[in-house]
This record gives sequence, structure tokens and C-alpha cells, in this order.
Amino acid sequence: MRAGCERLNAKGLYISASKTVRSIWVGPLAVISTNSFEWWRGAALYQIYPRSFFDYSGNGTGDLRGITEKLDYVADLGVDGVWISPFFTSPMHDFGYDVSDFCSVDPSFGSLTDFDALVDRAHDLGLKVVIDQVYSHSSSEHPWFVSSRSSRNNDKSDWYVWADARPEGSPPNNWQSIFGGPAWTWDARRKQYYLHNFLSSQPDLNLHNPEVQDALLSVAKFWLDRGVDGFRLDAINYGMHNIELPDNPVADPGHWSGLRPVDMQKAVNNCNHQDLPKFLERLRALTDQYPARFTVAEVGGSQTLGVRQEYTKCQDRLNTAYGFEFLYLPELDVEAFAQIIGSWSNDLAAGWPSWAFSNHDVPRVHSRWLQHLDDIHRAKLLALLLVSLRGNLFIYQGEELGLPQVEIPFDLLKDPEALRNWPHTLSRDGARTPMPWLGANEHGGFSVSTPWLPVPECHKQRAVDSVAGADLRDHLKQLLSIRNACPQLRWGHLTNISGSGDVLRFQRLHDNKCIQAMFNFSKESVVVPETGIEQSIVWVGEGDSTEEFNGVLPPFSGALYYASVPHA
Repeated sequence: MRAGCERLNAKGLYISASKTVRSIWVGPLAVISTNSFEWWRGAALYQIYPRSFFDYSGNGTGDLRGITEKLDYVADLGVDGVWISPFFTSPMHDFGYDVSDFCSVDPSFGSLTDFDALVDRAHDLGLKVVIDQVYSHSSSEHPWFVSSRSSRNNDKSDWYVWADARPEGSPPNNWQSIFGGPAWTWDARRKQYYLHNFLSSQPDLNLHNPEVQDALLSVAKFWLDRGVDGFRLDAINYGMHNIELPDNPVADPGHWSGLRPVDMQKAVNNCNHQDLPKFLERLRALTDQYPARFTVAEVGGSQTLGVRQEYTKCQDRLNTAYGFEFLYLPELDVEAFAQIIGSWSNDLAAGWPSWAFSNHDVPRVHSRWLQHLDDIHRAKLLALLLVSLRGNLFIYQGEELGLPQVEIPFDLLKDPEALRNWPHTLSRDGARTPMPWLGANEHGGFSVSTPWLPVPECHKQRAVDSVAGADLRDHLKQLLSIRNACPQLRWGHLTNISGSGDVLRFQRLHDNKCIQAMFNFSKESVVVPETGIEQSIVWVGEGDSTEEFNGVLPPFSGALYYASVPHA
């Protein structure tokens, strides 16, 4: 498991270097064959936000050559691949999610040659490459939209969602934009409103139009032919709307956040359309023409479980999908957590889940959950919780270092949502600050120039070259090696879920073997269930004990152990 006998005790247990947090596991475990299932099932993907990963060119903004330069670091973690956020040509009003050319690289990130070199290097290291595809909308500067808005009778007039004003001149209905304000903007050229579920500079594509679908499938083919291993489909549930354009109903006032008008209505008519899976089937048919390709949907909004399962059921739609239950969960609520992970059936035909605790759109998990714990303790415990889940795992850059969310001063904000809603923002800039590579460096080793967002001092203390950063990184690395060696964790069924009294329990079953996962988030010690411990795998707790987990789980700790197989 770990080279260097100074890190092993007499029982062969790996012991964390931390003086206050102990992470102990048995070893070594043989690596399992991955021939039993597709490579992606149960895989861990490392999310890279290109602007903030590593600046190779030295202009203050991360780029593709910077990613390539640091791929050895990513591969060393033991993840299966990378998910790279948009790097396509864009005016950057939403920092790449407003695409003006789907088949080119924005000059700020490099060139197609740089991308090809990135893919080649990743594959040499055994990493898969998954890229974002933004099919629900484009930039208003995309040639498609420029043509569409020029008249009502050109060859792309119906490629976007246009509607006449109401008799008094107001928008066609009450739909609200995610970023605030109406989801409709008047265009004097056509004397009509166009739909934008996000910024007004991000007009919605009309996926009801088969020609639009054909064009997007051509985009997918372009990147598949360049060797990408899969796609993450951004906000794909906003790809189709109710063509009758009825008003959205009022949401339950108990769910209003008070920050955005969009939260005050149920988004039932501008997204989650019943015909969208037909387009996903066309996309799946294309990706199936290439070996071992992978597709994952991002499905935003509340109460989207049924939508995600609809997008992934059977074998002719997407491989998996994820939502925002954990990403928007302000506290680690054990009962809610148990309900969320138990919402997916073990039947593979019913779909396969994916999970993320952090990403580029939400405050980092290390500033949301278990704030009363020491930061090292918290990071190790949350890493154990993540790797124990059934499904695919998304690990956001810096999560392996335990990076906290940071406050960005108003005069340094870049995110349009943050500027519009300050000081009550989604804090996306605070989750997008540059990756800290060198703690003693002025800009954290990210760039030789002033970065596009500042590198906070608290992140430098967790830099890749720091003792604390190395300890947390090694911890995640070891946990991923355990997951990859245990078919129960990688592919096993999830059963016997219990979440009450700040204690979370569930089991992972495969090949007639059972791994029990148990997490104690209470102030009192907890004794394991009657099934007992057949063999300890790993436990994370606070204190100086170096003994193997013995059946009593201390406060704020977690353990994985082999247990008796439950009776059917």
C-alpha cells in the first residue's frame, strides 16, 4: 500500500502522519480486475477548472498546457480520469459556459494542438479525458444566434427559442433566469423575445428542432474523433421547454431562498421536458460507435431525482447523472444523507448515480460541513465518506488538499452571478481561486503573473508542497487505492441504509462479501451492530490510538470493515 516502513506499525497498519487525526488501514490489498464492468462504473474523476489549475503561459490564467504539465500529479492520486470544464472559444461572460464556437479552443487556453497533446499525455498516464459539452445554450456571439436573430425567415430562425410579446409588450410568460430577472430578453431585430435560462448573453438553443440536434451531434463527433473518452452535459435538462409557453406555478414558500426570483417558482415548463430523452438516445447511439465512451448529465434544480433516473435508465440513454443534493446541502444532515444515497435502486437497468461534494458552482464542502471539527480531521473524514458511496465520484481540484471556501472582495469579483447578487451570492468565485502548488510562492506557484483571481493565504498553507497538503493528498490516494481494490466499494450494491441520531450506516455487497460503512457524527462513542467485524479495512478518528478498529467508533469518526453477509 505504502512504500517506507517508517509509516507502518507492527501489525502492518498504515498510520497517518497527523498527530491528532488517525487514518488506519490494513494492507496490502490486491488490485481487482476491471474487466467485470465498464471502466467508468464506480470511477473517480478529478474535475479541472482550466482557468484556475495551472498557468503555463504565465499570463495569470490557467491553460491547456498547464493541465498537461500537471497530469502526473492527477494520475498519482489514483483517479480514473479528468473532467475538464469548458475551454472552447467564448467571450467569457460566464467564463466558458457561453460558447461562441463549439469546435475550437479559446486562445486564452491555447490551441487544438495543445488539446490533442493533453489527451495523448492523459492516455499515456492511464487517465480518461471527459470534457464539458454545453448543449442547452450558446453565446449570443455564436454565428448560429447571429443568423437566427437577423430575421424570422432565415435558415436558422428556429434554432433558438423566440416568442412574441404579450399584447402590452411584456415577456411571453413568467419564467425566471437562474442568474436573476426574467428569462426573456427583447430583440429589436426580430421584434420578439428570446429565451435564456441563464445570462441574457446565453440564448437557449431549441433542441425541439432536429437540425439543432444534428448540429450538436456533429460537435460531439468532432471531439470523439479527437480522442475524448466522454462528455459531461452541462445543464442538459434545460435543453427543451414546453412549446406552449405556460407560466410556471408558484413554489412552496417554505423553499424560497429569498435571493433569486427563480427559486419562487417551480421550473416545470422551461426544463425537464419529457421529449429530451429522445435526444439523449441519439447522443448515446453516436457515442456507442466509439469504444468505451462515457456520458454524464448535470441536472440542476430541486427534486430532479426522477429526471436523472429517466435520463439514465436502460442501455440506450446516458451512463449516469448527478444533481445538487450534496452540493447545496448546507450541513451534513445524517438523515438527509441517508435518504439521498438510498434514492437509487441497485438495479443497473434503473440507472447509475454520480456524486460530488464540491464543484465550481458552489461553496467548497470543507466550509459547509462539520465546521466544528479540526480541518485535517474533517477533510479525512469527508474523504472516507465520499469513497464509500455507490456510484461515480467527482473530486473537485483542491478538494484533496482540504481547501476551504474563501471570501473574494467585491472589487476582485469576476462571476456575473456574484456581481449581480452581492453580497448574497452563490460564492462561485470563492470556489474558483487558483490551485496552490507552492506555499511559499507569491501566487502559490500557479502563475508568475497576478492571477485572474487571488490565491488566498489559507490555501497556501494547504499547498501541494506543504506537509498538511501532502498528508491529506496521501490520505485520499490511499482511500482510492482501497476502493479500486474492493469490488464491494467500486461496484457493490448499497443496502441496509440507516441515518439517525448522527450515526450513518450502510452496507456494500458484491460477490457474497459485505463491507459495512459506519460514521459517527455524534459526541458519544458508538458500538458496531451485532454483525461484528470480520476484518477492519480503514478507520478515521481523532486521537493518538494506533490500534486496529475494535468495534467501538469514537465521536466524529468513520470506519469501513468486512462484516457478515446479511440474510436475504
